[in-house]
Amino acid sequence: MKGDQGKGAGKNDAEVKDSRRDRLKLALRENLKRRKSQARGRSDTGASSENPETVLDDGSGEKPES
Repeated sequence: MKGDQGKGAGKNDAEVKDSRRDRLKLALRENLKRRKSQARGRSDTGASSENPETVLDDGSGEKPES
């Protein structure tokens, strides 16, 4: 029929919303896992500094005192 295209092939609105919610939930979960993995990778390489007085540029434009 004409109006059935794009409506989930006969699914009612509740089923379509549940399906969408499940897909979004899964996508969010995968995104969170990926971001946590990236954060762990960054903290492993950059967090350990042998000179604790070394700081990143604070944006003030002044040189740190030695």
